[in-house]
Amino acid sequence: MFNLVIFGPPGAGKGTQSEKIIDKYNLVHLSTGDMFRSHITNDTELGKKVKEILADGKLVPDSITISMLEEEVQKNPNAKGFIFDGFPRTVPQAEALDAFLEGKGFKVDLVLQLDVTQDVIKARIAERQKVSGRADDDAEKLLKRIDEYFDKTIHVLPYYQNQGKVTTINGVGEIETIFGQISEAIDAKY
Repeated sequence: MFNLVIFGPPGAGKGTQSEKIIDKYNLVHLSTGDMFRSHITNDTELGKKVKEILADGKLVPDSITISMLEEEVQKNPNAKGFIFDGFPRTVPQAEALDAFLEGKGFKVDLVLQLDVTQDVIKARIAERQKVSGRADDDAEKLLKRIDEYFDKTIHVLPYYQNQGKVTTINGVGEIETIFGQISEAIDAKY
């Protein structure tokens, strides 16, 4: 089983590149954002809590995120592997993911960091908002999410760098060029 963490700020291209990775490598995409949106759309109790937390531009607590993620992994026992998108966002989440995977006899094999400047991020999300209408792309919430990434989430990278698992990809340029670099990184570990 091959497990990949795709890492980058909001608007870095994680979703776009994840789709291409899924098509080529047949991995199961686990996006915490998609999981949260599904719970919110279905108006579950968890969705109501998550909606309130996200409305304030905050991160969903580790306990909620981890249990949702574990549930999704267990729903796919025959998967060739997983792409973890939007998770982990804190070192405790990274440690919990490692512990969970190790308990199943697996590990995180590769962490892809999509490196994108804040100016590019803001421009991409402004365009995405026009098309998707996603509430989490609202300008004020977006600034909170970007700050959250650069203040907190970025500190997960050294955790994986110390394990020799991080490959940094320039996330600015043509989608196919970026995907070519991603494929090379995956192929080297797959």
